[in-house]
Amino acid sequence: MINFNGIIIGASVFLMIGLFHPIVIKAEYYLGTGCWPVFAIFGTAALIGSLFVVNTIISVLLGAFAFSSFWSILELFEQKKRVERGWFPKNPKIK
Repeated sequence: MINFNGIIIGASVFLMIGLFHPIVIKAEYYLGTGCWPVFAIFGTAALIGSLFVVNTIISVLLGAFAFSSFWSILELFEQKKRVERGWFPKNPKIK
């Protein structure tokens, strides 16, 4: 019997990481680094959810989402540095 779980999880995590990159860029541009608690809340909720979901694939994807959210907190502050270096545009409305 062929098991597609690894392919499903791998592709989903790949897409998830790919989606978090522009989310972090947009969040830093429009909201600044002060929005980091939102990533922490969503990450914590997904982490707790992953503990209680019986389906293995969904549990793994919730765990991956949780740690992608936590990693995004770090990336949010790294994005701020990239903006300061001039690699990305700065939002003129945020001081």
